[in-house]
Amino acid sequence: MQKVLDIPAKTLSIVLYPLLIPTYGMGLFFAAMHVHSPAMPATLAWLSVVGTLFLTCLIPVSLIIWMWRRGQLTSLYIEDPKQRTTPYIYTTVCYAFWCYFVRATMHLPLMWLLLAIGATLALAVVTIINRRWKISAHLSAMGGLLGGVCSYGLCGGVDVTAAVVAVLVVSLLLMYARIYLKAHTPMQVVCGYLLGLVFTFIPNLIMMYA
Repeated sequence: MQKVLDIPAKTLSIVLYPLLIPTYGMGLFFAAMHVHSPAMPATLAWLSVVGTLFLTCLIPVSLIIWMWRRGQLTSLYIEDPKQRTTPYIYTTVCYAFWCYFVRATMHLPLMWLLLAIGATLALAVVTIINRRWKISAHLSAMGGLLGGVCSYGLCGGVDVTAAVVAVLVVSLLLMYARIYLKAHTPMQVVCGYLLGLVFTFIPNLIMMYA
């Protein structure tokens, strides 16, 4: 039974790699926008998704690979929390540039700027916590995705119940996968999830009711 679950658990961890989640979120946002605003320029959507992929995934992953090839990391998965600080700091800087890209370059709604800032701050907090305790970056990212979906529903006045349920189901599967692979304890995945959710949803909640 254990060997049977190894492949699905590892596959889910790769598909839901934390640095891919912002791109998934951006893609879902523009897919939803296309349904509600068909006249929206396709170029804006593609540039936003590609720019997000480049800044939040491709550049950080390239830096991680470079550090691994130089022997500064023992694994591309960075299992050792002590080795996470430097690549996490690099990634946080990339996320900061993503915040600028979202608002100043693509002129996306304020909701997205708050989501990007929230995700950047969440990553910074994860970086600090990881020096002492291996909080889950995977689940922090998924919590951020849930926060993004809830923010879209709140700010756009759209029924996102189905999307929330879908994200919750996938999140629970990922929680099980990370615990099953012994990458984290139950407390580490739950805390990571709540951290990502709070940092991405609360700013938009405050903006709506301030």
